[in-house]
Formats: sequence, C-alpha cells, structure tokens
Amino acid sequence: MDLFELRGDVAFVTGAGSGIGQRIAVGLAEAGADVACLDLVGSAGLSSTVERIQALGRRAFALEGNVTRAEDVQAAVAATEKDLGALTVAVNCAGIANATAAEDMPIEQWQRMMQINVEGVFLSCQAQARVMLPRRRGSIVNIASMSGSIVNRGLLQAHYNSSKAAVIHLSKSLAMEWSDRGLRVNSISPGYTMTPMNARPEVAEQCKIFERDTPLGRMATVDEMVGPAVFLSSKAASFCTGVDLIVDGGFVCW
Repeated sequence: MDLFELRGDVAFVTGAGSGIGQRIAVGLAEAGADVACLDLVGSAGLSSTVERIQALGRRAFALEGNVTRAEDVQAAVAATEKDLGALTVAVNCAGIANATAAEDMPIEQWQRMMQINVEGVFLSCQAQARVMLPRRRGSIVNIASMSGSIVNRGLLQAHYNSSKAAVIHLSKSLAMEWSDRGLRVNSISPGYTMTPMNARPEVAEQCKIFERDTPLGRMATVDEMVGPAVFLSSKAASFCTGVDLIVDGGFVCW
C-alpha cells in the first residue's frame, strides 16, 4: 500500500549510529526515503548505517554533531537540505540511559540526562521545524520510552523516567503549537528492547526479568520499532498528531 511509502521523502535521524536510531534510519530508507544520519563525532556505527541505506539504492550521508548544541543541529539540517533536498521527515532518537539511586545522584548526572534527552530533542525539533513550517509540510517523531508513562520496577532511574515523560509532553505541546501549519509531531515509547546496551553479558540476568515481566514474554527487537516509525512518518498517519505510540509488548497494561 502506498499509504506507507516514503518515496520522495527526505528524512533526518538523530542517534543514527546504533540501536533503535540506526534501525529506524535504515527502515525509513526501506520505505523509500533518502536519509541524513546524525550522531556524535566518532560514532563507530554511523558509516555502517549509511552503507546499509545506500545498498538499498537510496541516498544517504553521515553527519557528525551533538544534539545539545543548537548550532550543530542547525548546520546538520542545512546540510541535509543542500545535499538531499527539502526535509519532510525527522526522527529524533539520540538519548542516553543509566541508573543511580535518587538520594545519591550527583546533580551533574541529572543535568546531563536532561540536557541530552530533553534539551537535545527540543533543539532538534526546533531546527527541523524551522525549515518545515514555511512549507507547511512535515512529520517529526521523537523516541520517548514507556518509562515516561510508568515507573520500571527495580530500576533506579528517576532522572531517565522524568526525561522521557518530558519528551512525551514536549511532543504533544509542539504538535498543538504547530498543528495549524502542516507539521505533525508524535512520539514512540518503546518497551524493553534488545539494543547493543541490553545485549551485554553483564545485564543478561536483568534482561531475563524484563522478558518475564513483559506480557508477550520477550523483549522487542530493534526491527519492531521500524513499523511504528514508518507509520507515523507516512501518509497512513496523516490525521495523527500529538500521539504517544506505546510499543511495549503490553507492559503498561499490567
């Protein structure tokens, strides 16, 4: 169905060097989009993302920058429009996660989490909207987490949970602010997902608990985040804005 095709679209993905961001960047290309891929300087997987997209016959190039620096994101968006054309789709995946007991957490750890996960998303949306709004066309999808809606049992991550709740509400707020100018903004809230971070041997026992506590009995694969991202970016979601699409294997239903 051409409702889900992104042929003719130009996409911009942050955090495209690994995990969910990398897979979504490739997934947008599989749906037909050309993709600009942004990640930190020295990101080991960024060139692989670009190669995988180009192997599909789509245009792609790597961009290095920090989403917490407005000038980096603005320059990356400008480079995207120069090399690929008018930006129509953006997916903001850049983010971090860690855990510390709230009473012991240094303020610097709290601030870094908020700077990357919230301020980085805002600055990305701002730069993307500045080129999309005058054309009255575009879709932005921000990657949040089910941890923005629930508190994960046994995980000491008040800062992370708070940051992802902020991403969800930021997305809704921007969706309403830009709704009359042709720009849709939505978020995706993944549940426990088998990213490289969760594939480490030292967290194997923790992952067994994640699987046990998820109604579908397993963690998501990164492949399972592609469909939701393509849907929200495509014509199939043309009447969807301000939506937080929870992709968690039923976890929040318990």
